[in-house]
Amino acid sequence: MIKYGLDRITELKFRSFQPTIELRNEQWVDIVLRFELAPETEVPDDLIDFTALVICTIDGTIAQMVPLDEGCDCEYQFTVGEKEQITAFITQPHIQAEIRKLSSLS
Repeated sequence: MIKYGLDRITELKFRSFQPTIELRNEQWVDIVLRFELAPETEVPDDLIDFTALVICTIDGTIAQMVPLDEGCDCEYQFTVGEKEQITAFITQPHIQAEIRKLSSLS
Protein backbone atom coordinates (compact mmCIF):
# COMPACT_ATOMS: atom_id res chain seq x y z
CA MET A 1 0.00 0.00 0.00
CA ILE A 2 1.15 3.47 -0.79
CA LYS A 3 -0.29 6.31 1.30
CA TYR A 4 -0.53 9.62 -0.49
CA GLY A 5 2.05 12.08 0.77
CA LEU A 6 4.31 9.47 2.39
CA ASP A 7 7.34 7.72 0.98
CA ARG A 8 6.80 4.52 3.01
CA ILE A 9 5.49 1.58 0.99
CA THR A 10 4.17 -1.69 2.39
CA GLU A 11 3.40 -4.71 0.22
CA LEU A 12 0.28 -6.69 1.08
CA LYS A 13 0.19 -10.39 0.25
CA PHE A 14 -3.34 -11.60 -0.38
CA ARG A 15 -4.17 -15.16 0.63
CA SER A 16 -7.72 -15.21 -0.73
CA PHE A 17 -10.41 -12.98 -2.19
CA GLN A 18 -14.17 -12.89 -1.67
CA PRO A 19 -15.73 -11.09 -4.65
CA THR A 20 -19.14 -9.49 -5.01
CA ILE A 21 -19.79 -8.96 -8.71
CA GLU A 22 -22.48 -6.53 -9.88
CA LEU A 23 -23.45 -5.22 -13.28
CA ARG A 24 -23.41 -1.40 -13.10
CA ASN A 25 -24.78 -0.78 -16.61
CA GLU A 26 -24.39 -2.05 -20.18
CA GLN A 27 -20.70 -1.04 -20.15
CA TRP A 28 -19.29 -1.60 -16.63
CA VAL A 29 -19.08 -4.38 -14.06
CA ASP A 30 -18.15 -3.54 -10.45
CA ILE A 31 -16.33 -6.12 -8.36
CA VAL A 32 -15.95 -5.45 -4.65
CA LEU A 33 -13.20 -7.58 -3.13
CA ARG A 34 -12.81 -8.53 0.50
CA PHE A 35 -9.46 -10.07 1.37
CA GLU A 36 -7.78 -12.52 3.61
CA LEU A 37 -4.16 -11.47 4.03
CA ALA A 38 -1.14 -13.68 4.49
CA PRO A 39 -0.07 -13.81 8.17
CA GLU A 40 3.10 -11.82 7.54
CA THR A 41 1.22 -8.78 6.19
CA GLU A 42 -1.06 -6.31 7.91
CA VAL A 43 -3.51 -3.69 6.75
CA PRO A 44 -2.41 -0.16 7.73
CA ASP A 45 -3.71 0.77 11.19
CA ASP A 46 -5.74 3.72 9.96
CA LEU A 47 -7.99 1.61 7.68
CA ILE A 48 -11.22 0.43 9.32
CA ASP A 49 -12.99 -1.70 6.69
CA PHE A 50 -10.52 -2.28 3.85
CA THR A 51 -11.88 -3.53 0.52
CA ALA A 52 -11.19 -2.87 -3.15
CA LEU A 53 -13.37 -1.85 -6.04
CA VAL A 54 -12.29 -3.34 -9.35
CA ILE A 55 -14.06 -1.80 -12.32
CA CYS A 56 -14.17 -3.98 -15.44
CA THR A 57 -15.69 -3.71 -18.86
CA ILE A 58 -18.44 -6.22 -19.61
CA ASP A 59 -15.87 -8.39 -21.41
CA GLY A 60 -13.83 -8.70 -18.19
CA THR A 61 -11.05 -6.22 -18.96
CA ILE A 62 -9.90 -4.38 -15.84
CA ALA A 63 -10.26 -0.60 -16.16
CA GLN A 64 -9.44 0.50 -12.61
CA MET A 65 -8.59 -0.76 -9.10
CA VAL A 66 -9.46 1.45 -6.15
CA PRO A 67 -8.69 0.73 -2.48
CA LEU A 68 -11.67 1.54 -0.28
CA ASP A 69 -12.15 2.13 3.44
CA GLU A 70 -15.70 1.74 4.70
CA GLY A 71 -16.87 1.72 1.07
CA CYS A 72 -15.29 5.08 0.17
CA ASP A 73 -12.11 6.18 -1.59
CA CYS A 74 -9.21 6.40 0.81
CA GLU A 75 -5.77 7.95 0.83
CA TYR A 76 -4.02 4.78 -0.28
CA GLN A 77 -3.20 3.28 -3.62
CA PHE A 78 -2.16 -0.24 -4.53
CA THR A 79 1.45 -1.11 -5.33
CA VAL A 80 2.36 -2.79 -8.60
CA GLY A 81 2.67 -6.13 -6.78
CA GLU A 82 -0.76 -5.78 -5.18
CA LYS A 83 -2.29 -4.89 -8.56
CA GLU A 84 -0.66 -7.99 -10.06
CA GLN A 85 -2.23 -10.20 -7.36
CA ILE A 86 -5.67 -8.67 -7.91
CA THR A 87 -5.33 -8.95 -11.70
CA ALA A 88 -4.35 -12.63 -11.38
CA PHE A 89 -7.53 -13.25 -9.39
CA ILE A 90 -9.87 -11.30 -11.69
CA THR A 91 -8.49 -12.94 -14.84
CA GLN A 92 -9.10 -16.48 -13.56
CA PRO A 93 -11.49 -18.37 -15.86
CA HIS A 94 -14.23 -18.80 -13.23
CA ILE A 95 -14.29 -15.06 -12.40
CA GLN A 96 -14.29 -14.12 -16.09
CA ALA A 97 -17.17 -16.58 -16.63
CA GLU A 98 -19.16 -14.89 -13.83
CA ILE A 99 -18.58 -11.48 -15.42
CA ARG A 100 -19.72 -12.73 -18.84
CA LYS A 101 -22.74 -14.48 -17.32
CA LEU A 102 -23.81 -11.34 -15.48
CA SER A 103 -23.20 -9.19 -18.56
CA SER A 104 -25.35 -11.46 -20.72
CA LEU A 105 -28.34 -10.81 -18.43
CA SER A 106 -28.47 -7.11 -19.32
